[in-house]
Amino acid sequence: MIDEILKKAVNNKKISDEEFLQLLKINKEEDLKKLCETAVAIRNKHSKLIKLTSTVHITNKCTIQPRCKYCGFAPKTSSEGYYDSFYKTDEEILKAAISIEEAGIPRVSCSGGYGYKGKQAVNATEIVKSNTSLEILVNVGGDLTEKSINQLADLNADTVCCNLETINEDVFNFVKPGETLKDRIETCQRVSDAGIELSSGLLIGLGESLEDRIAHLRYLNNFETLGEIPIMGFNPYKDTPMANHPPSPLEEQLKIIAVVRIMYPEIRITVPTPTIGPKNVEYSLNAGANNLATVIADNYPLEVKGVGSPICGNYDDVVSVINKLGLTPQRI
Repeated sequence: MIDEILKKAVNNKKISDEEFLQLLKINKEEDLKKLCETAVAIRNKHSKLIKLTSTVHITNKCTIQPRCKYCGFAPKTSSEGYYDSFYKTDEEILKAAISIEEAGIPRVSCSGGYGYKGKQAVNATEIVKSNTSLEILVNVGGDLTEKSINQLADLNADTVCCNLETINEDVFNFVKPGETLKDRIETCQRVSDAGIELSSGLLIGLGESLEDRIAHLRYLNNFETLGEIPIMGFNPYKDTPMANHPPSPLEEQLKIIAVVRIMYPEIRITVPTPTIGPKNVEYSLNAGANNLATVIADNYPLEVKGVGSPICGNYDDVVSVINKLGLTPQRI
């Protein structure tokens, strides 16, 4: 059965939801290997270029109440995270962006907490676009108004990320009691309507079913400008309400990466190095991913902690893995 489905994938034949579920239910190592090899073949057919994305965390000050139960980013949520509040100055944002460009990393993600109606994102975009050649991804979730999204479009923001994380509304409401899924979907739609590339992905291991994951991937196809799907595996932060919730197994992350690649052959699949684990980026690339995020070069001037883990991906180590696999890291 698995071989037949993978043969259809290679030949670009239509695959049903039930067949995709069969792929997510794989439990034999040899079948997982075949699935990943198929996904890699599909990715490499289109391109062997691997994008790298660094980051500037603009602010961890966040007005969401109650807090997301897994958050280690906002102040006082986790002793392993950004425990003290911060808001980066324009000078700090510029210095970090220039260091990323000097390192040869082509793209920066500017992310931050809620409470600014997108003003912090617009300001960072203006700084990056006015002073560097970097591509920019804005990631402030649903903290964007129609006005700020249109301002981002006017500034030629390359990509705006708003992760739905799960479309199982019960799971969403449990882990994100201060937000609504409806608001996040509305933000994604506004980004798409503005003609900006949309990045929207899955946080797996929250308690959603395999069927939820497939339904989520299908749902994302509703957004016309969808160009990137981040795949994040849940990784607990110390001191948070979900500190004892089990982390998402690596194998589950690899299966969903491979399925995304088969379902969306040309899309950018992003794996943040903190949530996959910096030492595991080889596995994600060998499952069909083609963008590694939260990659930090030695010249980076600010402290960085990953949103899914305090550890980030070192630029030299990441590039070494990419080269070892016969792939090409994108450079400026």
